[in-house]
Amino acid sequence: MISVRLDKKLEEQLNFYAKEQNIPKSKIIKESLALYFKMLEEKEQKKSAYELGQDLFGKYSSNKGDLSRTYKEKIKEKIRAKNAH
Repeated sequence: MISVRLDKKLEEQLNFYAKEQNIPKSKIIKESLALYFKMLEEKEQKKSAYELGQDLFGKYSSNKGDLSRTYKEKIKEKIRAKNAH
């Protein structure tokens, strides 16, 4: 058994809906909690856009975390190597 304190407005809404639909308040609360926990489970299972594409981003796909800082040096090295042949 659980006791729950509701603010006045929420209690009024619950009473109104229960009376209007002829449904026990406890059933409304149980169904609401079930929906809430289902929503939490779905939220946990969903991955963010970052998590979905993490292996495609430069730092992670190349395993070189300095590419954005050293790109000029990398280009110079490639040009030197090309001109050396």
